[in-house]
Amino acid sequence: MGLQVRQSAYGGGQLMLQVLQILWRLGCRGGRVGAVGCTAILLSAAGAQAAPETAGGEANLKLPDLSSVNFLGINGHKLLLFGILFCVFGLAFGLAIYTKLKNLPVHRAMREISELIYETCKTYLITQGKFLLLLEAFIAVVIVLYFGVLLHYEAARVIIILAFSMVGIMGSFGVAWFGIRVNTFANSRTAFAGLRGKPFPIYHIPLEAGMSIGMMLISVELLMMLFILLFIPRDYAGPCFIGFAIGESLGAAALRIAGGIFTKIADIGSDLMKIVFKIKEDDARNPGVIADCTGDNAGDSVGPSADGFETYGVTGVALITFILLGVKNADPLVQSTIQVQLLVWIFVMRIAMLVASAGAYFLNDIISRARFGSVDKMNFEAPLTSLVWITSLVSIAMTYAISSVIVPVLNGDTSLWWKLSTIISCGTLAGAIIPELVKVFTSTESRHVKEVVASAEEGGASLGILSGFVAGNFSAYYIGLAMVLLMSISYLVSLQGLGSLMIAAPVFAFGLVAFGFLGMGPVTIAVDSYGPVTDNAQSVYELSLIETIPNINQELKRDFNMDVNFERAKELLEENDGAGNTFKATAKPVLIGTAVVGATTMIFSIIMALTNGITENVDKLSLLHAPFFLGLVTGGAMIYWFTGASTQAVTTGAYRAVEFIKANIKLEGVEKASVEDSKKVVAICTKYAQKGMLNIFIAVFFGTLSFAFIEPFFFIGYLISIAIFGLYQAIFMANAGGAWDNAKKIVEVEMKQKGTPLHDATVVGDTVGDPFKDTSSVALNPVIKFTTLFGLLAVELAVQLTAETGGNLTHILATAFFLISFFFVYRSFYGMRIKGSE
Repeated sequence: MGLQVRQSAYGGGQLMLQVLQILWRLGCRGGRVGAVGCTAILLSAAGAQAAPETAGGEANLKLPDLSSVNFLGINGHKLLLFGILFCVFGLAFGLAIYTKLKNLPVHRAMREISELIYETCKTYLITQGKFLLLLEAFIAVVIVLYFGVLLHYEAARVIIILAFSMVGIMGSFGVAWFGIRVNTFANSRTAFAGLRGKPFPIYHIPLEAGMSIGMMLISVELLMMLFILLFIPRDYAGPCFIGFAIGESLGAAALRIAGGIFTKIADIGSDLMKIVFKIKEDDARNPGVIADCTGDNAGDSVGPSADGFETYGVTGVALITFILLGVKNADPLVQSTIQVQLLVWIFVMRIAMLVASAGAYFLNDIISRARFGSVDKMNFEAPLTSLVWITSLVSIAMTYAISSVIVPVLNGDTSLWWKLSTIISCGTLAGAIIPELVKVFTSTESRHVKEVVASAEEGGASLGILSGFVAGNFSAYYIGLAMVLLMSISYLVSLQGLGSLMIAAPVFAFGLVAFGFLGMGPVTIAVDSYGPVTDNAQSVYELSLIETIPNINQELKRDFNMDVNFERAKELLEENDGAGNTFKATAKPVLIGTAVVGATTMIFSIIMALTNGITENVDKLSLLHAPFFLGLVTGGAMIYWFTGASTQAVTTGAYRAVEFIKANIKLEGVEKASVEDSKKVVAICTKYAQKGMLNIFIAVFFGTLSFAFIEPFFFIGYLISIAIFGLYQAIFMANAGGAWDNAKKIVEVEMKQKGTPLHDATVVGDTVGDPFKDTSSVALNPVIKFTTLFGLLAVELAVQLTAETGGNLTHILATAFFLISFFFVYRSFYGMRIKGSE
């Protein structure tokens, strides 16, 4: 089943060392050959080391017969059919809240603004959809070459695999669209609810919107995976899962990266006007504000929705792949039975956790209404925190209860059910503990955030920015150690008998930890989606100019029976936005954590293939094997390039947005900016988001192909490296950005110092943090998973190609792919530089 590689194919790295010596003599160091020439020779020489014999790997994965094992008197296939009903329940839940939000009362002035925001979001998404089709063409070529040309699959099978890659893309795109529609209903309803002067409704509406998205997202993902598992022929299902996962990963990467660039161009362009022209937050005369609202959805709703959808799917595919590759037994019947038990158990747990999230939401709603339903002042973070913890605890309880019934005995062992439950619970706990740690560094109540304010008070933007760097670095230390602790517990538990079921049980345990991270997926998505609604609600309030409408007090009393205190409404909306900022920040390390922990499982699947089930070439997974070590170094280089490239796209785009706004803003004689000027800013954001995304995608795509073609164990080192470097870079950037964001919020809400030098300093800090927290950091999650998943195909393609044609073609292609990747790396800066005025 695995790829078999000759021991002699990677002989000790001697050829690599000889080539290095030759390059040294030729004068690479002195520049006679040149950097690109040296790299090309190195790539060619390294690629020449690969000479595998056969291929198969994940392409030949065949699912066992789920109906061959009974659970509670029902065979596995029928049991999972019932899971489809729960998915339908989840979809109904999401649609019911959608309908409820749509029918909530709202003033026409606010509704018009939210509909304008939706229309610009819709235009952006349609443009992105066309762009995704272009990117899919790259993936389709590799799928056709690998499955059709090299593995000689019949046309029907290749078409099915391509179709499921498209299904994955459409899934990511579809839930993203649903997310912006729900959020743009909720933003105006939240703004309007603020007019009543009570805090509970403006907390509850954004949370309802988030739960609607979360339940819809997880239900659609689970439904698609169950369809492949239950209705696709067993010998087709393996490659279909891989195609599906690659498609949704591609969709998430594109939407997350482009959305992150878009939103921060708009945000920075809009925010800087507050300093330049001394105007208020979300001033209706600022043509950048509508673009900023669109960006809140493009980056903070579209991106997380697609990202969460993809994360949930890819983690599942990683575990399925591991079970099929890693579960070994001398008796084929026993092996098949264990595989079926684990596959059914995983999907039953996913269904149970969907139910747990819904149940916890209703329970928390009862508690929150009792505590805050009629109060005049509330801590907006408190009910969100309790929701996360209640969901975690309910999920853990259900994990143990259901596991004891579904898999009471595994391979004759009656204790493995609680050991597997404990491992999953480590991840579920992480889903609650990590947000608590994030709040330590990003909450408006945090000592770190107050330190940023204090620093800026004396030292201006400079010291405020330095203090934010401190918060980000400290957060990476504590969150990293928390993940290590929980993964260590899972590792120790995995040593207590899981080895009797499978090869490398600790790796499976790490995959289950990632699975547990996502156990309360609907709630994680809900608290993340809370942020863009609260942010938009403030903007909708200001842009509606509701205070200036003639006889508005009498109109609101007559039509809605409310007595209005406008200042109170603005104060509540601003406070709630601080809670939204905090909980947007809490979801990011959870998602990046699943990417890294889940990638570990997928990387192991590649290792299994390359070592023929850990029986050959294990010594190549060592620092003593030069290509493996060089791969570790290369991964870090790519992470830091990506950070720079994504930030450069924001910088140039924001420059153009600021240039346009400064030239066209009208502050005298007008109440609001023209729709045409607002749409022009949106067009600028879209243009630079797509330019930046195209450079990044092509560089990552061809870089992945090149590194996979150089040498398989070089590529393993590379994948491990981008996961580890990416984890810490993402945590640092996300939480530093969160600290700067809420430092500004403290100055605005608690200190009431808008328009002061202190406020200007924190605005500057926030604009530095914008691409940190909402562009580079969050996009590392789908980039890691896309690279790992696509790398699965790429390395198998390289190995198979080498087996059929010898090493020469492979290393020539490795060189060509690297040169293409390097060109777009170069272009991501030099082609995106600020050059005069447009």
